[in-house]
Amino acid sequence: MMKVKEVSELAGVSVRTLHHYDEIGLLTPEHATEAGYRLYSDRDLETLQQILFFRELDLPLKQIKDILQDPSFDPKEALELHRKMLLEKRRRIDKVLDTLEKTIRQAKGEIHMSIQEKFEGFDFGNNPYEQEARERWGDKAVDDANKKLGSMSQEEQKAMGDRMNAIYRKLAALRHGPADSDEAQAAIQEWYDFLNSGNFGTHYTPEMFKGLGQMYVDDERFARNIDKFGEGLAKFLRDGMAVYADRNA
Repeated sequence: MMKVKEVSELAGVSVRTLHHYDEIGLLTPEHATEAGYRLYSDRDLETLQQILFFRELDLPLKQIKDILQDPSFDPKEALELHRKMLLEKRRRIDKVLDTLEKTIRQAKGEIHMSIQEKFEGFDFGNNPYEQEARERWGDKAVDDANKKLGSMSQEEQKAMGDRMNAIYRKLAALRHGPADSDEAQAAIQEWYDFLNSGNFGTHYTPEMFKGLGQMYVDDERFARNIDKFGEGLAKFLRDGMAVYADRNA
C-alpha cells in the first residue's frame, strides 16, 4: 500500500490532482487508514497508469471515467491501443519537428522550402475536442459525425483531412487582407461547404458557423493549432465566418 504523497512522487502527479480524481470518482483508493488517509493498492496504481496514458492522448477526464467504468473495458486491449496511438502521436511530432528544423534552416538562408514542405506534419483531420463539441451541440450531432466518419475507409478519411488542410492553407495565405474581401469570402464559402458536405453527419446553420468561428479564438487550444498554419489565422477565420454568417442569415 502507498500513501497519496508517495504515489504523487512516484507518478509525477500532484497530490491535489490525486484528490481531484478521488472526488470525481475517477480513481478512489480501495483502502484508507484509521485516520482517513488514502492508501493505494497495486490495482489502484494500475488504474492510475491507465488514466495517465489516456491523458497523454488528451482525453478529458469525464471520457476517461466512462471508458474505465464500461463493463466491456479490457485493460490489456487498452494498453495495446495506447501503444498504437502514442506511436502515431510520436510520428506526427517527429514530422512537425523535421518541418521546424527545415524552416529554421530556410530562415538562415541555407535552404529553400516549397509551400507544401512548410506545412508537412500538420494534420487537423482528427478532432481532439470532441467533449467540448458534445457540450456545445449535444451528443446526437457528435455521434452522427463519428458514425459518418467511421463508415469511411482510411483513404477517404485521409482525402478529407487533406482537403481540410488545403482550405486552411488557402485561408492562411489570405489572412493579412480584409476578411470581408471577395477572395476571402470565397475561401470562407469553401470552408462552409466543406463542413456541410455530409462528411460530418450534420448541417451547420450560418449561426452555428459564426459560433464555431468565435470558438476558434475563445478556446486557446483551437487558436494555437489553427495558428500553426499562420499566426493570426484563428482571428481571421472568426472575422470571415462572422461576415459570411451575417450576409447569409
